[in-house]
Order: sequence, then structure tokens, then C-alpha cells
Amino acid sequence: MTPFQFEQAHQALQAILPLTYPADVSLSHYFRNHPALGAQDRNFIAESVFGVLRHRLWLEWRAPDATPRQLLLAYMRLVRSLPQRELAPLLSEADTAWLTALLAAAPTEQPLIARAELPDWVLPHLKDMPEADIVALGRGLREPAPLDLRVNTLKSTREQALAALQQAGWQAEPTPFSPLGIRMPGKPAINRHPLFLEGGVEVQDEGSQLLGLLLAPKRHDMVVDFCAGAGGKTLLLGALMASQGRVYAFDVSEKRINNLKPRLKRSGLSNVHPQLIAHENDSRIKRLQGKIDKVLVDAPCSGLGTLRRNPDLKWRQSEASLQDLLQRQASILESAARLVKPGGRLVYATCSILPDENQLQITRFLQSHPAFRVVPVSSLLPQVPQQGDYLQLYPHVHATDGFFAAVLERVPD
Repeated sequence: MTPFQFEQAHQALQAILPLTYPADVSLSHYFRNHPALGAQDRNFIAESVFGVLRHRLWLEWRAPDATPRQLLLAYMRLVRSLPQRELAPLLSEADTAWLTALLAAAPTEQPLIARAELPDWVLPHLKDMPEADIVALGRGLREPAPLDLRVNTLKSTREQALAALQQAGWQAEPTPFSPLGIRMPGKPAINRHPLFLEGGVEVQDEGSQLLGLLLAPKRHDMVVDFCAGAGGKTLLLGALMASQGRVYAFDVSEKRINNLKPRLKRSGLSNVHPQLIAHENDSRIKRLQGKIDKVLVDAPCSGLGTLRRNPDLKWRQSEASLQDLLQRQASILESAARLVKPGGRLVYATCSILPDENQLQITRFLQSHPAFRVVPVSSLLPQVPQQGDYLQLYPHVHATDGFFAAVLERVPD
């Protein structure tokens, strides 16, 4: 760490901390405005900024009213445990005096938000979880995520992909639950490897891969990915169907649909049909009512299960935004359910840890939709431990992002 790198990390953190925009977007903007920064500089800045965000609630308990510079110093000293002599070239007299006082002060008793690194608005929604489990969950979400890949079975096998990655000198191992997954520690530049460039693998968290396995589309099915986004799960569904049948990829964002198109081309799939829709009751959806074999609803959600990748969501979501999301989720689920033919399957999923978005959303849906029944996840994914009716993945238990999924079947007429 050089004084230049530290000062750049400080400036970047100061620019990002209002959190008006997603942290990764703001950091990319900072890098574009500082084109002279080298790769090592950028890595140091990114790791330092995201390190502060991951530990910010604890740091602010330990150092109330700290400035961005002081938060960065506290992170270096208290979290990364860098010795004072290593920091000395970076410190002004005022910095040294502040750090000395911080280290001399006796810490008060840690509140739950500091121990778990979860904001106070989240904690009431986890009231049925033991406090020790909340702390374990929060700390699991605080740790950086590894890189998970999904093998595109149209172009490769997992064994072939592992061999190619290991031959390139990278650490790579099979994921424990998804038969299509590969896990790589760190952040290797996979987007430059021929295996990625030629469509043999896609970046996708193992938990996300399991959603496709729960939907289990058959080769000649009609399938809808209701909230397709950039299409990671859409491509998985198309590959599970061996590029046969038909997959409709619906989304309300033209940008996300456009982002799917180059990925679709790289994948070699011919059974995926991206469709831009205006809303969940678009006429394109109504034409398919009662005709679809399998529907995936990866619903818009708080995203709190992805804090390993997006720690800034702790401050960019709120109780008010959660209430808006709950209404949208219910409306989307209602519309998606109309597509399912008798005997068909609907998978409702979120990357959230909050019961309001997950189990309670399904409970409310089932109360008003007696034509649907729950298919226990434990019977569909026996390789995943600690599952019952619903899929609930946690980073500290399953080494995935936080995911929820419910499998619903429309009872045949």
C-alpha cells in the first residue's frame, strides 16, 4: 500500500458513500474519471472501498461520526490488522492522534447491528431467528463471494471445463450441490478465457443454478422466465432443454433484454425468445394464459441475500422500499400463476433472506389460490442439507448467496 493508493481509496470512498447509486456503478465511474490508475491501484481501491462497506456498521459503532478517511484508517487498523508502523507514512498528526485515541478507548457493548453487520430496519423481520443465527448469517453475508460458474452443457461437460481451467493454472473445483457448477476462489479474469468467450461457461452463483434444477423443464416444454433480467437463468433453462422446446424470456427493462442478446448468441441456444413487456399484465403474457408447462418467477426483491457482492444494499434498501417490493411481488406472482397449465409447475424465487418476501408471500398466495399446492424442495434436491418444503440457502451454511424458492404445482383439473 502506497500513500497514493491510500489517498485514491479515500477519494473513491468519499465519492461513493452517499450511496446515491450502486457502489459498483459509482466505483466504475470513479475509475473512468481516473484513467491513469493501474490494475494494482484499482484492485487496492476496490478491495478497500468494499471492505469498508462490508464492515461499516461495526466500524461506525467502534468509531462514531468517523469521516470517510477515518473509516478507511479504522478498517486498515482494526479489520485488516495492519500495524501502526505500516500506516505511519500515510498519517498526519491529526490521523495519528485520532487512531491513538480510538485504540485507547474502551469499546461499549456491541449492539446486534454491529455484531451481525445488518441494519436495524432488517432485524425485526428476522425476529423468529435465534440471535446467534442472525449473527452467523450477517457475518456470512459480510464475506466476499467466490466466483461460481455454470457449465453450458451444449458446449462442454463439467469435467472438460474443470480440466481447461486447471490447465490455465487456476484453482477450480466442483460445486457441492449443482452438478453444473464450478467454484473458483478470488476474482480470476474468466471473461478473457476461451472457455468463457466461446460460451462453454457462464458466471452464475450455485444457488441460482439450483432454481433451474427445481423448475426441471423437459425438452419439448413451453417455459416462461417471467423476470429474466440479463438472462443467466434463462440460458440455464434453455440448456437444460437441450435447445429444444421454447423459452420465453420476459422483462420490463429494454437494457436488460439487450444485455441478454450477446450472451444468448455466445451460448449457442436457439430455443430462447427474449420479449420486452410493459408490465406483468402485458398482452403478450395474456396470450399465453393456461398454456405454459413451467414458469420461473425470480421476483424483484430487496437483494439482501447478495450482500456478499453488494454490501451497499444495506443502506440502499429500507422498510419503505420493502413494502413497495412486497406489493410488486404479489402482483407478479398473481400474473405468472395464470400462465401455468393444469399439472404445470411454477417456481417462485428471491435472493432475499426476509420471510416477508419469501415464506409469507407464498402463504398469502396459497390462501387465495387453492388450485396450487407446494412440492417439497427436500424431495427434489435431496443433496442440499437442511431443506423442507422450501429452498432456503445461506452463505454461512451452503456457501451460496442467500436464496429462497418455493415449487408450486397447479393441480390437474
